[in-house]
Amino acid sequence: MLLFPTWKAGFLSTLLAISYAQIHSRPKGIQTLGSTVSRGESIPRPAGKWVSPEYRWFFEYPLPIPSTKSPKLTYTNDKTHAIIDYYEVEVKPVKQQIFPNLSPTELVAYDGVSPGPMFVMHKGREAVVRFSNNGPTNMSVHVHGQYNRAPFDGWAADYAYPGQYKDYYYPNAQNARTVWYHDHTEYATGEHTYRGQDGFYIITDSEEQSLGLPSGKYDVPLAISAKVYNLDGSLKFDTNNNSGLWGDIIHVNGQPWPYLNVEPRKYRFRLLDASVSRTYDLSFVEGLNGSAIPFNAIASDSGLFSQPVNTDNIAMSMGERYEIVFDFSGHAGKKIILKNSHGLGENVDYAATDMVMQFNVGSSVSDSSNNGDVPSSLRYIPPAPKSDVVKDFTFGRSDDGTWLINGVGFSDVEHRILTRPPRGDDEIWTLHNGNGGGTHPVHIHLVDFQVLSRTGGRNNVLPYESAGMKDVVWLAGGETVQVVARYAPWDGVYMFHCHNLVHEDHDMLAAFNVTQLAKWGYDNSTIFIDPMQPEFRPKNINAADYTQDAILKKLAWFYSSDAYHIGNLGAVSSALDAYSTSGVRAPTTSSNSRSLETSVLASSSSPGIVSSSSAISPTTTTSAASKSTIATTSTSSTWSHRGLTASTRTKRW
Repeated sequence: MLLFPTWKAGFLSTLLAISYAQIHSRPKGIQTLGSTVSRGESIPRPAGKWVSPEYRWFFEYPLPIPSTKSPKLTYTNDKTHAIIDYYEVEVKPVKQQIFPNLSPTELVAYDGVSPGPMFVMHKGREAVVRFSNNGPTNMSVHVHGQYNRAPFDGWAADYAYPGQYKDYYYPNAQNARTVWYHDHTEYATGEHTYRGQDGFYIITDSEEQSLGLPSGKYDVPLAISAKVYNLDGSLKFDTNNNSGLWGDIIHVNGQPWPYLNVEPRKYRFRLLDASVSRTYDLSFVEGLNGSAIPFNAIASDSGLFSQPVNTDNIAMSMGERYEIVFDFSGHAGKKIILKNSHGLGENVDYAATDMVMQFNVGSSVSDSSNNGDVPSSLRYIPPAPKSDVVKDFTFGRSDDGTWLINGVGFSDVEHRILTRPPRGDDEIWTLHNGNGGGTHPVHIHLVDFQVLSRTGGRNNVLPYESAGMKDVVWLAGGETVQVVARYAPWDGVYMFHCHNLVHEDHDMLAAFNVTQLAKWGYDNSTIFIDPMQPEFRPKNINAADYTQDAILKKLAWFYSSDAYHIGNLGAVSSALDAYSTSGVRAPTTSSNSRSLETSVLASSSSPGIVSSSSAISPTTTTSAASKSTIATTSTSSTWSHRGLTASTRTKRW
């Protein structure tokens, strides 16, 4: 073994260069960082050089607003009147003009737009989204922030090849929240997302809608990312010795340094750090060098806070979302700049990365609805649960430069399941930033968690971090963070990982198994545990599968599988609550016993609904579950629901 591995030499030299650059200079290839200066009153001209070609069109192009995706059709069950909306999204190449003076940039994006179309889902209304891969690379889609069953969660090895499609079945059953979807293909998540595969996925509910928060055109999603370009305008994907890709061109919704015309009233902004490796500390200032203006933070990854948090900045890492309400009423006729602080962790601060976008405030208000004070109470969030179960996970770098969790990466198939929390258990996870440094935003799939403590580094939990539920926590250099979550509502194998996507793709990705399966034995009541379950794997694109009749039959089949308890998720939560408070464990899933899901189903589902243990094919027409408002008695589709036994399955995790 080398006494001083080559990755460490490169990494440490990069860190030293970055630290020194905060005072004097830049790492190799990055010229002296000058302060942002203005031409006239509000047109910035950064006095520094660039890695990408110099960008000069600050605040000259409007902010793109993602279009809202509409369902192609809707399935309605005749017996229960339950609804499943069906959508189709195509992954395909597209060219997008980034530099006005250079050739268009080649991307691969959802429906050929980057960011992709925005989904607006209503709580309690399930959906199936068919993603068809007409791009040049493999595809796996993760809806980040929703508790999907394991086969629909975007398992990194469950990817569709070019020419294949996969149907993802989503519950849309959680409280209102800003979610996002992005590629999650093993070892390629970072590059695929960087090249265009991400988008917003919003869940709304009646509780949120009753609060009078800004809505419609006053509710604006802002996906912030940072990229690097070659001299010809093509994207450059350089991971800097797999340490990170910080980017010198800041985009919002795909446009570098855009502007948005606003009215002098309140707006709701949904902030997403969609960058590969860059963290942000955001604030609003009047002009280029004004003081930070206070605003209300109202939500984070997993929905609304219990009450608003007044602040003048939001610090966020990759994958995190925050929602804020900003009041422009005192700034009529002014220009408000969304600024970014320099000197965050190992971020490389380029010439203009201290700016994000500009708001041009008009002089009149066209609509005064939902423009009142932010309510002092937003929603109920229970106190953090107590738990005696504490597990430790260290995020660090090995001698060969691989990023690992407890010394294990996703490529270690036999060992990558690091823990097996029983379903319904509350666990505290202690997350350590280990050797090798780096920023590690830790994302835990399936669950919402609460941040309990942070020691080392910044040494405190920020008020807007502790005010609500989250699914990503920023683990900076030298820090240890504790989070607590209930591992529910589903059994199954799920991922957790660093959301610095360069680190994730270089193996800082592992798994946990919410189940009590004995030696991997299970019967066909547990088909949703395996993220690689054959019934739900990608299939070759076939025109016959895209007919209305075939689609409706498949939606009926999804419904009859009872993945989400015929919409009665409240019964699942109640059963888990009872277990948590009484200590009476919910029934376990094994080869000889049915899971809590089945016991809940038996007490809550309507007569005639076929349970998940039944063998169903799309040609079954005698059960109520297979009937819809449109006849579905024939199809040329060849898929089927097979009740596989343990002997016919293999371990694929």
